[in-house]
Amino acid sequence: MRYHVLMSTAATGAAQQRITGFARVWRALKQLFYEVVGAIFAVLALTWIGAAVRSWNRDAAHWLIVLAVAVAILFVFFAITSFRRAQKL
Repeated sequence: MRYHVLMSTAATGAAQQRITGFARVWRALKQLFYEVVGAIFAVLALTWIGAAVRSWNRDAAHWLIVLAVAVAILFVFFAITSFRRAQKL
């Protein structure tokens, strides 16, 4: 009985490790997509931080500065989650 359990566990592990060529390419494309999207969100976050700094230096309305910082924080969150999802693949 124990031999059967060990064999079935080994068989499922081997089946999970066998990935076809298309699946490898698809996984690589998904990882690349998440990394590119994360990089785009990071660049957009830096752009919004720059807009917030410019607004601060020009004595703009406080709500404009807060809005720019809030959008930058949102983009940073999206960038981090996108990079983490790419890493999980």
